[in-house]
Amino acid sequence: MEFVIIFLIAMFVIIYRKNDGSETFYKFVKSQFGIVYEKYAPYSYKTISAKMKELKQEYTVKDYAIQIAIIGGLAAAIAYLYFYSLVVLIIYVGIAIAFIPYLAFLRSKRLYSEYLFEQIQIYTTNVIMEFNTTQSFVKSLEGVRDSGILEDPVLEDVKTMINMSYQNGTIDESIEYFNQKYPYYMVKNMHQLFLQITKEGAKDSGEALENMSMDIDSLVEGVYRDQMDRKQFHTKFLTFALVLFFLVLVMQVLLGKDSYLQLLDLWYVHIVLHAIIIINCYFLLSGEKYYNENVGVE
Repeated sequence: MEFVIIFLIAMFVIIYRKNDGSETFYKFVKSQFGIVYEKYAPYSYKTISAKMKELKQEYTVKDYAIQIAIIGGLAAAIAYLYFYSLVVLIIYVGIAIAFIPYLAFLRSKRLYSEYLFEQIQIYTTNVIMEFNTTQSFVKSLEGVRDSGILEDPVLEDVKTMINMSYQNGTIDESIEYFNQKYPYYMVKNMHQLFLQITKEGAKDSGEALENMSMDIDSLVEGVYRDQMDRKQFHTKFLTFALVLFFLVLVMQVLLGKDSYLQLLDLWYVHIVLHAIIIINCYFLLSGEKYYNENVGVE
């Protein structure tokens, strides 16, 4: 245990000394998390952070303070009930608080994904409406671009599609570009329909477009229903996860507190208890990740 404490202190000192002093330690850790995320995540960390600020959805200092109080308090209660040790309590509280930026980012990623899905819904619906008037895919894109209903980053990508279409003289590459950026079912299906109409020269596309519009409405309804189901699942999941953590109280009631404290004198009991906490935490983090997965994407 002493070795673990010394190791954690040493890691803190090393990381802190790397900080140039121009920012707080918390901001430094957050920036390092952003660097790691940029390498491995599908969305840009900077893009999501900037959009959360624009939408006024980013956590404030007060929000982070509340998170620290709640998560740190729960970690302290759980650690003390398991080990009755102030040292272990401090270690677990520190680890729990260290995960707050990750949990906050999962939330931001979910909100950003929901925002993108709304933009894609607007894009697909309005391109179909514009096509009914213009009978040209590129002209439809220009109409949506100029309507002022789209926002970045989707708006910027629509502009890129238009430029690519004029440069290449075909819509194939521009559609492939957009499909890769936004792999939503509704996008792929709609683009496939426009490719067929463009290449086959269909004279009467009204019925096909109407059916496509109905399919999009059905997909959107399914996604929003999934969001509601996820919220209900999330509430039940958190309750269940907390119950798992506090099952140690049942064990103490059955054994008696004195008998439980005697068990804590055995080293392998500590290993088992730590394993229970780690497994429960992994289960909890996995559930949080599932809840915050991309909305409407394959």
